[in-house]
Amino acid sequence: MMGMFHPRRRRRVMYLRLCQDRGQTTPLYCRINLSVPVLDGFFNDRDTRPDFRLSREALRVLLDLLRSDRQHGWGSTIETLVFLFWLACGTSYRVVSRAFDMPRSTVHRIVHRVAEEVVVIRHQVIRFPNTPEDLEAVCRGFAGLARHRAFLKAAGAIDGCHVRIKPPSGPDGQCYRNRKLFPSIILQAVCDHQGHFIDTYVGWPGSVHDARVLRYSPLYRRSMYPPPGHFILADGGYPCLQHPLPLITPYKRPVRGVGAQRFNLHHSRARSIIERAFGMMKTRFRSIFLKALEVHHTFLPHVITACAILHNICLGVGDIMAPEDEHEEDDVEDEGEHVLETVSGAPWRDQLSAEVSALEEVPIDHDYW
Repeated sequence: MMGMFHPRRRRRVMYLRLCQDRGQTTPLYCRINLSVPVLDGFFNDRDTRPDFRLSREALRVLLDLLRSDRQHGWGSTIETLVFLFWLACGTSYRVVSRAFDMPRSTVHRIVHRVAEEVVVIRHQVIRFPNTPEDLEAVCRGFAGLARHRAFLKAAGAIDGCHVRIKPPSGPDGQCYRNRKLFPSIILQAVCDHQGHFIDTYVGWPGSVHDARVLRYSPLYRRSMYPPPGHFILADGGYPCLQHPLPLITPYKRPVRGVGAQRFNLHHSRARSIIERAFGMMKTRFRSIFLKALEVHHTFLPHVITACAILHNICLGVGDIMAPEDEHEEDDVEDEGEHVLETVSGAPWRDQLSAEVSALEEVPIDHDYW
């Protein structure tokens, strides 16, 4: 019986069983110090969120998706825990080395290897609605957020997020300084009505405007989403477009007319879910997003993409961390319409505004939280 074992023996038995469950039948050649507190807590069923920022259910889903059958090294489970702890403690190899009783060079190799493995499963986790029923659920969710049926064709919300970094040395480092004067790289993301990311694009220096990032993104260039007749909600930093990517933005200030004001109000209610999605991810990985990342700038996109993937996995199992801080509203720049060769979405926006003015606010059954 497990309860009769000495604690150290119990941890060893639990780990061997876990390895067998993961298909690891060959003995590992690395010796694992299961007495370190971070592993002791994991193998004794304590809450995993303080150390790894994921619940046990989210961890299980992640390990299932990775499906690593590595028969050498520390084993896929331990290496995944090392990577998650590295994210949780702010990408400090020294801290992780001490916590797991591993050489720092080993931690470095593990972190880079697991980050690449997590990024590989991106399209299994960050994806557009698969079926017409899924798309309809998203659209009804946005109409519910907006509290108006005029938004029943909204299929996503887009925005950019600046992630603080330590810029590369040399003259190129200045390219990463954004208009708020701190160095960053940009994460462009689209989310659904529940805050799940359905598209991400990361890596442009912080000095680049959102409209330019959009122009070079696969979302814009491939025009794969949303389907015809649907649109994505965006703030005023983006151009209002009908083609090649349908984007509906609010009316520019000063807003004239009650109809335009009402439209902007409902638009903001629905679009703000992308800000909430960023806020939830930042709260979960505070050490990543609330201070300057000290990793090589070529590795940064992998780290940020991994965080977005983990965010989706957590939401999928109900592991939700409400944003701790309110989103700071950016000063919107009027740019984009003259930069992109497009068909304006202004007539479509006027049509939606007319629907908002003509139709009453009607509660809509939806499945967002």
